[in-house]
Amino acid sequence: MNPAVRHALASLVVAIATTAQAQDAPVRIGIAAPLTGGIAHLGKDMENGARLAIEDLNAQGLAIGGRRLRFEAVVEDDRADPASATTVAQKLADMQVNGVVGHLNSGTTIPAARVYNDAGIPQVAPAATNPQYTRAGYRFAARLMATDVQQADGIAGYVARTLKAKTAAVIDDRTAYGQGLADQVVADLGKAQVKVLKREFGTDRATDFSAILTTLRSLKPDVIVYAGADAQAALVNRQMKQLGLTATFIAGDGVCTGEWSKLAAGANEGAYCSQAGAPREAMAAFAAFNHRYKARFGADVIVFAPYAYDAVMVLVEAMKKAGSTDPAVYGPKLAGVTLTGLIGPIAFDARGDNLRGTVTIYQVRGGKLVVAP
Repeated sequence: MNPAVRHALASLVVAIATTAQAQDAPVRIGIAAPLTGGIAHLGKDMENGARLAIEDLNAQGLAIGGRRLRFEAVVEDDRADPASATTVAQKLADMQVNGVVGHLNSGTTIPAARVYNDAGIPQVAPAATNPQYTRAGYRFAARLMATDVQQADGIAGYVARTLKAKTAAVIDDRTAYGQGLADQVVADLGKAQVKVLKREFGTDRATDFSAILTTLRSLKPDVIVYAGADAQAALVNRQMKQLGLTATFIAGDGVCTGEWSKLAAGANEGAYCSQAGAPREAMAAFAAFNHRYKARFGADVIVFAPYAYDAVMVLVEAMKKAGSTDPAVYGPKLAGVTLTGLIGPIAFDARGDNLRGTVTIYQVRGGKLVVAP
């Protein structure tokens, strides 16, 4: 072969390989959630939602800055533990991921956020509701769900105006989420002229609530408010039934899942819970999304998947606005993102909270969650 031809062919091969590489730039999205332990089902729901978003983006063949992108999920288990969460966050930072969707719990999201902030990595929290997350002043942090302040106001208002309760007892699981929500609920109940007879707490791994509930039975509150996760709430419901405690039960969004009734084995019938966000019936694309989710993962959406899906899309929208996937370049654009996601319109205030955060109250009827009257 003519040496000149050979050289030209070699140059062409190099050029083609270089072009392909340039057009197939990897963008790694960290997904941090509890994938083992008592609320692993919620973490998996979140992970699956983010994975669907990544699969959709790759199917689109999205290009930014003239480069076709290949999105990759980097999944880590924080075990719903604050110490594990900071370890996971540092691992993702060391891997130089382009952005993070996570964490699920406020108690893991808040300590992890400092690590991401120090590394300059944008973070969108799909589920954390404790106000402290966005009040820390981190540069590239945002959340999609309504805060505990909004949620507590919704719970207290429903207890006072709709349930017309005069007295209440409040139980939390001592996590950053549970305690934060309970603190705010107690304050808002007081403003609504509902007397809080007792404040109690367990842990996020407690299994025996009999001592707490025996005390509450003697006080006869109209309502028991629980701030924690579905697994513990189900145990509270079952033990309330065993003890003959007839107070109306209402809980926060950590309880408001499809798994709650399964775990409670019917003992939560008639109980209430709040969920940050509009009713699923108001999410125009939810039915189609749930159909795809079930086909892909073999189960229905629990609660957090749409938020995680939208969290990925928020990160990518910021990348589009900046024309770059570099966190240092697109991070400042995060606060200005506006889009219509699965959960509805999304826009952020100066702190990074979703301006469109709403709260819906649900009731368990026939083992299913329906919008409460």
